[in-house]
Amino acid sequence: MQMTTALLIVNPCDDEEDNMAMLCCHSDQGEMFLMTRYPDEDELEITLDDEPSTLDGVKVTLSPTRLLIEIAAADADVLNGDDSLEIIHNTDAGDLAEVEETLQNILKGTGTYISQL
Repeated sequence: MQMTTALLIVNPCDDEEDNMAMLCCHSDQGEMFLMTRYPDEDELEITLDDEPSTLDGVKVTLSPTRLLIEIAAADADVLNGDDSLEIIHNTDAGDLAEVEETLQNILKGTGTYISQL
């Protein structure tokens, strides 16, 4: 599955939401992707077009123009039958450090983060 978005919206630690880390984007076609995790939970949550699912073992790779989310084949229903979601983005280079911090917070202890920055 692939999406294209203008930018990745992130919050590494939302004080108003019990320190939840959040990454969100909206595709050019109006699809919404949301990945969140509270620091005291063992799983992260992925929401694709209003369908939330909790997962662990997620692998995320971030590059300057691409975010690749890979999940277990058994969880493919989360991504409409695919085991990966490639998000092509145009996030400003100056904002990528905050994106990276957010992904590290979301995946810490429950997934794998790979930086290609």
